[in-house]
This record gives sequence, structure tokens and C-alpha cells, in this order.
Amino acid sequence: MKIMIIGGGPAGKTAAREASQIGEEVTLIEKNLLGGKCLNEGCMVVSGLNDVAKFFKDSQRFYELGISSNPVEIDYEKLAQGVKDTIAKIRSVHEAETREADIEILNGEATVQEGQVQVNDEEHQYDRLIIATGSKAFIPPIKGAEKAATYEDILDFKTIPDELIIVGSGVIAAEFAGIFSSLGSQVHILCRNQFLKMLDEDVKKYVERKLLENVEIQENVQVKLIKKEGLYTDNIFLKGDVLLATGMRPNSDIINEMVNLGDRGEVIVNQQMESNHKHIYAAGDVIGGIGTTPVARMEGIVAARNACGIYTLADYSFIANSISLYYDVAFINKETNDYKVDQEINEGSIPGFAGPGSFWRVLERNTGFTKVKVQSESGEIRDVSSISPSARTSLAYVSKMMRDNYKTHDFDDFTETHPSTDPIYKLMRYFSKFG
Repeated sequence: MKIMIIGGGPAGKTAAREASQIGEEVTLIEKNLLGGKCLNEGCMVVSGLNDVAKFFKDSQRFYELGISSNPVEIDYEKLAQGVKDTIAKIRSVHEAETREADIEILNGEATVQEGQVQVNDEEHQYDRLIIATGSKAFIPPIKGAEKAATYEDILDFKTIPDELIIVGSGVIAAEFAGIFSSLGSQVHILCRNQFLKMLDEDVKKYVERKLLENVEIQENVQVKLIKKEGLYTDNIFLKGDVLLATGMRPNSDIINEMVNLGDRGEVIVNQQMESNHKHIYAAGDVIGGIGTTPVARMEGIVAARNACGIYTLADYSFIANSISLYYDVAFINKETNDYKVDQEINEGSIPGFAGPGSFWRVLERNTGFTKVKVQSESGEIRDVSSISPSARTSLAYVSKMMRDNYKTHDFDDFTETHPSTDPIYKLMRYFSKFG
């Protein structure tokens, strides 16, 4: 069976490898760069910049403490080029791994027709088609929006902006605010509604006070006009470079005449990643879901297996999410509408521990923050939020434990790796005594 996959990001590449391992003939089509937005413009760009931003912030702290004698200066063009060079190296590894998996890679723009895809004026037949074309920056209908930058332009900055105005209220806005405020920019965040509304209120307050302490955040602000030198809101003019972080738009134009789309242009699929069109599947950002790389990979696997005749359902329970700031901010939120009303919900929080990545912030009382919510009688874990150098890794395993129905009392004999900066286990052991 011939499996054709359009899009070489996390969803498409993972789907291609899965289908190839099953034993089908697989072709992967990518019009730009293998690895998709995550590798080339998103997660890895943030990772590279954030590593340097944290180093710069630490160097300032060590200078203030008299530990080092010379303050560090950052050459942004060299930083950006270093990020590009590193991403190119990672991309070459991805390409080699994909070809070694016996996957044919075609570079070019695809046009989809019934039963075939045209690439570079050549027609390629398919039995099953998987659309994994990702997403791009959503540009809001604001006059002058074309004068603003998006995440796609970050590595083209020549210098660190003196003043940066970020329009947006989600993860992308927070991450770039953290990076550039640490590098010395005066950063303003303008939110149409609420900033980081997905976070627990106590966690949000910690982020604002301790991790984005030099960032001015304004909620419920309407941007009226964007100019090259700044923007106008309802009441004032703010001077600075403007960065739009206003969400993503699915890249579904390639398939919009063949499958049903949602209000935001997302391909509508079921839990098997099937569209309404027989033999056409979709996965990743193009379906407009959670929008993280691990979820895209999971969806790619589900799409590939079902395309190959192996019944599989996507599981979105207990998905761990994160924000890359000076500390990782990671969280798992279980839907509140299935709480057992006859059981009390208890919550507890604790400061982060001193250890690798947080030791030198003890004197500032900035070692992180962890909060959990549990049902005291059953010991069921409801919500977990953690801010620490290791939170992103820790919550991946907590997510698996929650999916496997672990309870607080299962942590009673838990032994952590020391030194640890994440006190999740301590809160779980505390609540285990109430079950």
C-alpha cells in the first residue's frame, strides 16, 4: 500500500516512520525544511535563545554578587547565526534518520487531487494520504499588522530591541517576553483578554512576579494601529518594535476543497485522525488541537496506524504542557466538569527546592513553585503545576502516572533522585496521609 504524507514536521515525520516500520511504501513531501515549525522556527529557536538568556541573567547575578568581575555582552547577530547553524545540524540528522527508515523524501509544493498528489510537475499515486502541513502565524485584522514581526522573523533581528511590544497573551508571548527582557529589552505585553489564562492563578502570579518581573503586562487592551515605530491602543501610543504572538492558523489550503474544515480552517478529524474523506487523514497543527510537538507525534502515529489498517485512537488525557522561561513552567490540568461532587478537593503548594539551576536564586526567594490539587478521599490527582529547572521532565512522568490512575498514596514510598529541585513528590506524600 502506498502511503503519501504531506508535511515533514513532527506529525508528518513520525507518521512516515511509523508507516514505514509497519511495512508500507511511504513518501514524505516537504516544501520547505524538514522538521517543520518546531525545529526551524519554533521550539528549538526558543530553546537556543532561552539558554543564552538564562546564561546572561545568571552572569548578571554573579557579577552583582562579586563572583565574576566582568559583565557579559551579547552579540545578537552571532547568537542568531549560532541558533541557525545548530538547527541545520539537527535537521541533517533528521533527514538522515528519515532516509534510513526507507522513506522517500520529495522536496516541493504539493497539489492534492483525487488519488494522486502532484509535486514538481510529477504525479504520484497514493492509497492513503496523511495531511500534516502544520500551521503559521495568525495575523489579526489590525491596521498596519504587516509592519509587525512574528516568531518567523526572530532570528532576522540585527540587534536586541531597546523596546519590544508583544501583542498576545499565550505561551509564545510569554516565552519571547522572558527571552528579550532577560537580554535587556524593555518589554510590554498587550493582551486582548487575560494573560496565560490556562495557568492556575497562583502559578500565573509567580510567573508575573518572579520570572517576568521586568515585563509590563496589560490585559484587556485593544490594539488599533501598528506603525513601524510602535503602535496605538485605545488610549496611548507605545514606542518600540512590535511582535505579534496572536496564535496560529492551520495550513489547510492544500486540502480545503476535499475535506471538511472548522471555523479556524482546521481539518476536522475523529479520534482515528480520519477526515470526512475516505482514505485522507490529518495530524498535528493542521487539525487545530493542542499544538505541541509530543501531541503532534502521537497524532502522527495514530494517523499512520489507521491508514495502515491498524485501529488506534488518539488519547488526549493528562497532556503535560510547558512554557520555556528562566525556569520551566509545566502543568497538567484535568477537566473540572468530571469532579466527583461528593468528594472534597484539596490543594497545596510549596516553594521550589534549592539545587541544580536554582541554588543561586535562594537569596532572592526565587527557587520555583509547585502546586497540586487532589481529591482527598480517593487520592485522585487532579491538577499539577510546577515551576522549576526540571519541571518539564518531571511532569512528563507524572502525566503517565495520572493516565495509569496512580493515586497520592502511591507516592508514599517514592524515593527521588537527589539533589532535586522539584517538590511534586513531597506534596503527593503529604496528601497521601489523608486518603
